[in-house]
Amino acid sequence: MAAELTAHELIAKHRPTLDQALEAIRTRAYWSPHPEHPKAYGENGSLDAAAGKAAFDALLGGRLDLGQAGTDDWVGGEVSPYGIELGVEYPHANIDELLPAMRSGIRQWRDAGAEMRAVVCVEILKRISDRTHEFAHAVMHTSGQAFMMAFQAGGPHAQDRGLEAVAYAYVEQVRTPDTAEWTKPQGKRDPLALNKQFTPVPRGIAMVIGCNTFPTWNGYPGLFASLATGNAVLVKPHPRAVLPLALTVQVARQVLAEAGFDPNLVALAAERPGEGIAKTLATRPEIRIIDYTGSTAFGDWLEANARQAQVYTEKAGVNTVLVDSTDNYKGMLSNLAFSLSLYSGQMCTTPQNLLIPRDGIRTDEGPRTFDEVVADLARSVDGLLGDDARANALLGAIVNPDVKARLEAAAGLGEVALASREIANPEFPDAVVRTPVIVKLDGAKPDDEAAYMSECFGPVSFAVAVDSASDAVELLRRTVREKGAMTVGAYTTDAEVEQAVQEACLEEAAQLSLNLTGGVYVNQTAAFSDFHGSGGNPAANSALCDGAFVANRFRVVEVRREA
Repeated sequence: MAAELTAHELIAKHRPTLDQALEAIRTRAYWSPHPEHPKAYGENGSLDAAAGKAAFDALLGGRLDLGQAGTDDWVGGEVSPYGIELGVEYPHANIDELLPAMRSGIRQWRDAGAEMRAVVCVEILKRISDRTHEFAHAVMHTSGQAFMMAFQAGGPHAQDRGLEAVAYAYVEQVRTPDTAEWTKPQGKRDPLALNKQFTPVPRGIAMVIGCNTFPTWNGYPGLFASLATGNAVLVKPHPRAVLPLALTVQVARQVLAEAGFDPNLVALAAERPGEGIAKTLATRPEIRIIDYTGSTAFGDWLEANARQAQVYTEKAGVNTVLVDSTDNYKGMLSNLAFSLSLYSGQMCTTPQNLLIPRDGIRTDEGPRTFDEVVADLARSVDGLLGDDARANALLGAIVNPDVKARLEAAAGLGEVALASREIANPEFPDAVVRTPVIVKLDGAKPDDEAAYMSECFGPVSFAVAVDSASDAVELLRRTVREKGAMTVGAYTTDAEVEQAVQEACLEEAAQLSLNLTGGVYVNQTAAFSDFHGSGGNPAANSALCDGAFVANRFRVVEVRREA
């Protein structure tokens, strides 16, 4: 096929961005090529707010024809957590036709080389970035995120994570030179001489199993890591969050075709209601890589049963914050209140357990008892969410009935320090919006342990009374070891306690945030600098993003010839 985008054009256009990304992952300094502010869009081909909303509205009730191989039906049925039916139909694939079609383009994609693959990926991300306003509405109405969060987390932050994966993939592939001249002296005899050629070879077809809450943010790292290392990618979205990933597949296919590659290198696997194709696909011999974000139960099943594939999972954990002492009490409360409230706690990084000594803590405002700390935190959450308009902008909507059921059941687990309340959304009357609940538990009671040692995904937090800071550290350590954690937080002015917490997190491989009192929160991570998960505890077997996340998606094959 004739290429409309030549290698020279793509390299000239995107090599500077790739080089900046490579420098960013080396230095871990702040950098992003994707603007966070909505007003930054509207020039150089990007959609502004009005155009993005119009583009999203035009999708509703329509059919998204991707032109991919093996289409045998049309499926849909997404309903926004804000109460509107999207009505978008997607191609349903005959897998026996689609998978061979995907494989057919891999050889040309492999032979294009690491740099070409990288700049094609950057072009895909650039076009997605230009449509950030459109994607934001798609993310909002499938995940329940409030618009600004959907815009930032589902747009530039997700695009950053995708570009980060491309940068790591490129580094690992070019670590080995393309060719080498090898000469071994043989004394008086002629030396042995070989010409050696080294080629990064992809595993085959990768599958991304999307999640409901962060379809792009969690989906892009695996998608772009696999594509940049030469694999074809089958995207299997969550049935309630198809649209953002379907649009992503659409853009990828367009760019691949324009660059002269087979568009079937990227395809969508949408499913009929209740079809449950993830298990069927996961054990197909053609599927050689799987990226998954979601429940521990299915993540464990994939790791145990998808034996033919390299499986990368981000599952669930029990995120913990230790509160020992602080020199900024108001800042601590404000920071924690925001962390508990953001997107109704529907983040894999949201704190669940707050471990607080039962005798209280030291603060810059004097000592505070356990009950006072919890009551002050409850007031801080109430103050943050007291205005309904601001609350809607922070909380978004409850993503599914299971979260609502867990929230309602949590009130019966202990003494309620902060009751959840219902908030009306004037723009979307059918949206289910709830403020967080905080329940007090006793770390010494076995009955309470059953509650706080289980993940309760959603706007539910437990204030757990412990005997001392050292007991809190040991409970933290046991929680991470047994249940896993995507994040750990700690507040302390005591150097020994800080060292103990840090050592526990190093030994149990948990990412730690200390004494956050400003505008950075424990449940947020920045691409190119922060690692999301560690791969070293039960919450996830990989990290977004490091060399280990990309290096096993390909192998280097050597061809030797006598010189």
